[in-house]
Amino acid sequence: MRIDSDNVHLRAGGTSVVVQLDQHRLPRIVHWGEDLGELSDEALRQVALTAQPAVGDSAVTYPQPVPVLGQLHEGWLGRPGLFGDSGGRRWAPVFVTTEADLSITAERVALRVTARDDAYGLSLGLELEVLEASGLVRQRAALRNDHAESFRVEGLELALPVPADADELLDLTGRWSLERVPQRRAFDVGEWVRASRGGKPGLEHTLLLAAGQPGFGFRSGRVWATHLAWSGNQILAAERTPANIRRLSAMEGLAPAEVELAEADEYVTPWQYGSWGDGLDELAARFHRHLRASAAHPVGPRPVLVNTWEAVYFEQDVDSLLRFAEEAAAIGAERFVVDDGWFVGRRDDTTSLGDWVVDLERWRDGLKPLADRVRELGMDFGLWFEPEMVNLDSRLAREHPEWIFDAGHGPGLASRHQHVLDLGHPDAYAYVLERMSELIGEVGIAYVKWDHNRYLLDAGHTPSGRPGLRAQTLAAYRLMDELHRRHPRLEIESCASGGGRIDLGVLERTQRVWPSDCNDPHERLEIQRWTGLLVPPELQGTHIGAEESHTTHRSHPMAYRAEKAIWGHLGVETDLITADEATKAALAGWIAFHKKHRALLHSGVSVHADLTESAARLEGVVTPTRGEAFFAFSITERPRAWPVGRVGIPGLDDEREYLVEAVFPVGSPPHGAQPPWLSNGTTLPGRVLRLVGLEMPSLDPDRSVLLHVREV
Repeated sequence: MRIDSDNVHLRAGGTSVVVQLDQHRLPRIVHWGEDLGELSDEALRQVALTAQPAVGDSAVTYPQPVPVLGQLHEGWLGRPGLFGDSGGRRWAPVFVTTEADLSITAERVALRVTARDDAYGLSLGLELEVLEASGLVRQRAALRNDHAESFRVEGLELALPVPADADELLDLTGRWSLERVPQRRAFDVGEWVRASRGGKPGLEHTLLLAAGQPGFGFRSGRVWATHLAWSGNQILAAERTPANIRRLSAMEGLAPAEVELAEADEYVTPWQYGSWGDGLDELAARFHRHLRASAAHPVGPRPVLVNTWEAVYFEQDVDSLLRFAEEAAAIGAERFVVDDGWFVGRRDDTTSLGDWVVDLERWRDGLKPLADRVRELGMDFGLWFEPEMVNLDSRLAREHPEWIFDAGHGPGLASRHQHVLDLGHPDAYAYVLERMSELIGEVGIAYVKWDHNRYLLDAGHTPSGRPGLRAQTLAAYRLMDELHRRHPRLEIESCASGGGRIDLGVLERTQRVWPSDCNDPHERLEIQRWTGLLVPPELQGTHIGAEESHTTHRSHPMAYRAEKAIWGHLGVETDLITADEATKAALAGWIAFHKKHRALLHSGVSVHADLTESAARLEGVVTPTRGEAFFAFSITERPRAWPVGRVGIPGLDDEREYLVEAVFPVGSPPHGAQPPWLSNGTTLPGRVLRLVGLEMPSLDPDRSVLLHVREV
């Protein structure tokens, strides 16, 4: 419906967004956060009026609320909303709103604004939505060139404002096998920018950028965050001006001349998402509800899988993997995944990548007999691919060198002995699609582990050498979409050297992400915790690895490795062929426990206690009705205070009574003197559990205890 008012109130999912549209200016958000309730037209006008600062003699010195896309002509000297030009001309656009419409459906409330710069021949469409299922805010823009002269887009950045009490920033960093490391800083005047330039978000990717009240934690402190739903180059920024305007912005990172609009061409940005909450748990819950409402979200229990990688690496043969599959079924696995090494010539990572042909020296009758046997054992069959990569020592590279990215100096620096296959070539795209689709159909593949190990560096499309990074991301999306269309029951995992491609763009197309190549539970506790700011437990792959971690060489008992894995989409990456009977029995016990409770673990609300002791963790999952919960209390290093003392149990209903019991799916209680309640449990009101808490067990580092909480 057409909007006649200067002020619009968007309400959905417990979130309010108040937008000013007066004077034909682009939308200006004056409130984003907690639901304001029903507002009369006059109240809405007063909200907008009282958001205006004092007006002086300079629009630069006394800026008004800034539109979601900042413009120079309005006195905005911060990060540009649109930067681009036509050979040095048309570089300072003045967009004037010509039309605004509001639509309300069961899924969303959406504001759509059309604006034009007639002098430049540019038009801009803005979409701002609040989603009913989650209360997330999202926005995107479409820029159209209506001029005979082409227009080169260098960046189109949208922003969401945050209030003045958002005085602290949180983002994440990391590296291979140590992803999602949090870092905090004051929200000072200036810009804090996090950029990903490797053709994917990357292992060091921040996932989201948050601003909140000083000291905000998981359970307290109002906090706002932004995320870009894009699996390629991107830029997130927090900006504070001397006039105390604070914004969180996001945009796709574009390479030179990557987007050049001829007449009538259009560029559409990825969605910028915004979430808020009283603490990070509430902020994350909005992303979790959004993903659980997605059409891509898997239906039914997440099957326990066994992956062959850390067990056998490249040492594959049909007889040993048939035995491996039988052992996997015996411990209760429901999916068997053959990792890298199944295709012709692949004996290590230096050769054959891109030659997606089954190695008949290893698989004398192909993969189908193994897949058939896997299904006879009651499991489905999965297979590893790396569709966007190629070794130079491969038939594919020798026959089609023009399909490899080259910016004019050859294929460039090898990484993990591999280069990037340019899916922007229609024939390269068709080759990969047909090879994958044919194998999926012939073998009956239910699950693809989709890896992506090399960054896109000098990613030039041949023969022109022009950047192909954006086209590569869009082609990968199309490839996933087409495989799902041809094979509707197929599941895809997004893996990229571990957690290098995790975002809402790829999660529209995948049913699992691999947070890290590190299965060490000491590291996984933190990696999974912070990946959970965006991704709910059931979409995170969590594996029980070897007793001695293959990445850190720490050793951990089965109880700790398994406890840290049961929360997500459980897998086993242990060599079951050489494992002793005690190990297999323990794995079977933990898998049975996980299956019994995965409906709760994979549908509940994630909860993290804010503890003063930095070596302690209490976190878990509570059912949406708050009738049942599981928590894990863990010690990560030697605590400063010993024992840790009483810890409050968050996330329950103050008015209900709960039985709290320590449970040991396999094994026995921890050694040494323990609090008396631990042996038989305790029953207390939720308010007492939250405010008074329970004396926690005394544990050595890298040990944990599971707590089962049930309403009585």
